[in-house]
Amino acid sequence: MAIVKPSLAKGTRDFSPLEMERRNFIFNTLKRIFRKYGYSEIQTPSFENLATLTGKYGDEGDKLIFKILNSGDYLSKVSNEAWNERNSNKLIPHISEKALRYDLTVPFARYVVMHQNDIALPFKRFQIQPVWRADRPQRGRYREFYQCDVDVVGSDSLLNEAEFVLIYWEALKELGLKDFTIKINNRKILTGIAEILGKPELIVDMTVAIDKLDKIGLEGVNKELLERGFTEEDLELLKPIVLLGGTNLEKLESLKKVLASSEKGMQGIAEIETVFAYIDAFKVDETLLEREVEVDITLARGLNYYTGCIFEVKTNEVAMGSIGGGGRYDDLTGMFGLKGLTGVGVSFGADRIYDVLEELSLFPEATVVSSKILISNFDKTLESYTISLLTSLRKEGIAVELYPVAAKLKKQMSYADAKGIPFVLLVGEEEVESGLLTLKNMESGEQIKVKLSTLIEMMRG
Repeated sequence: MAIVKPSLAKGTRDFSPLEMERRNFIFNTLKRIFRKYGYSEIQTPSFENLATLTGKYGDEGDKLIFKILNSGDYLSKVSNEAWNERNSNKLIPHISEKALRYDLTVPFARYVVMHQNDIALPFKRFQIQPVWRADRPQRGRYREFYQCDVDVVGSDSLLNEAEFVLIYWEALKELGLKDFTIKINNRKILTGIAEILGKPELIVDMTVAIDKLDKIGLEGVNKELLERGFTEEDLELLKPIVLLGGTNLEKLESLKKVLASSEKGMQGIAEIETVFAYIDAFKVDETLLEREVEVDITLARGLNYYTGCIFEVKTNEVAMGSIGGGGRYDDLTGMFGLKGLTGVGVSFGADRIYDVLEELSLFPEATVVSSKILISNFDKTLESYTISLLTSLRKEGIAVELYPVAAKLKKQMSYADAKGIPFVLLVGEEEVESGLLTLKNMESGEQIKVKLSTLIEMMRG
C-alpha cells in the first residue's frame, strides 16, 4: 500500500485545542446574546437535495455550490444524448442529486416549510454550523467555514430589523471590537434606482455590479454596468447616487429627492427611517446611529432572495472583508410552496471574526486553560489515592486530570506547562499520611500545603 503524504484540502483547516477554546468563546458569546433576544437553536443536515439549493443564490452563487456525486455507478443513468453534449451544467442533474449546503438560510426556509405545523409564528431561531463554497481560497475566505445565523419568520415588523442591529452591536462589543460599521440599505431603494433609469428588468445586473464598488472601484463598476446593458447616460445618473455622502439623515434626504417619482424607492427609504426610529426608542447608546450604523447605497448583496432591508458589518480595525450580513427575504419560503411568509435574518462570519480577534489579541487568557489542576503520578502504589482525589474534585465541577503514568516530575511539569494548567497537585507518601496536599502554582512557582476541602474552596473561587 502506497504511503500518502498527509495534506489538507485547499480552503479547509484543522483546529487545535487552543483554537477550539477560542472558537467556542465566540460561539458561546453569540449563543448567549441570541437567547437573550428570544431565539432558539436548531440544526439541519450538512447536505441537502441539489434542487433545494439551486436557483436561490443567483448564477454566480450556483457555481459555488459543492455537488456530491451519486453513490454507485453514477454514470449508468446518463443518456447518450446528455453525455454527447459535453455540457457539464446539463450533466450535473444526471450524476448529482445532493450538495453541501451553501448557507444556512435556504435550509432554514426548507425547515420552516416542512415543520410549519409544529412551530409557532413568529418563529425565532439561531443556527451555528459549517457551510461550504467552491470559492477561490484566500485570506479570510475559506471553502469550509462556520456561519452563525439568527432569523425570524412570520413577522413583517421592522422591530426585528432594529433588533438585529442591536444584536450585532452588542455581540461585537462583547467580543472586544471597538471600531466597526453596521451598514444598512434596502433593496426597494435599489429597485427604485433601476426604475428611474428606466431599466427595472436589469435590477439584478445593477446590484451585482455596484456591490463590487469596494473591490473594483467606480471605473470597474461602470465598465461592468456597460457590459450588462446600461448606457453612458445611465452611468451619469448613477454616479452621484453611488458616491452619496454625508450623514445618514443627509443621505436619506438626498435619496428622497432623487427617488420622489418611485413609490417602491420611497417605501425603502421609509423602512430605513422606521428601523432608525426603533433603534432610538431602545436608547441603548446615544452614538449608535451616528458612529456604528451607516446608510450605504452601494451595499447590494447579490443574493436574489433579499427584498427589504439588507445589512453588512465590517471591522475598521483590521483589513478584512465583511464579518456579517443579512436582510429580509419576503418570499423565500414561497420557493418551497409556502406563500406569504416573510422573514428576516443576519449572519456572523465566525471564521473571519476569529481572525480579527486573533490579530487584535482580544481572546481572554482564560480560554487557553483546559484543566485547572494536574495531579502528579509518582508511584503506582499511590494510584488508588490519587484517583480518589481526582473523583472528589471532579464531583465538585473542577476540571482536573491525573498524569496517566508514573514519570519524572520534570516531565509532568513540562506537560502542565504545555497545556497551560495553572496548578499541579504533588502527592507523595508524606501527603497521604498527613492529609495535607502540596499545591504548586505554575506561574509563581509558590508551593503551599492545603486540605482537600480548602483546595475545593480555592478552585471554586
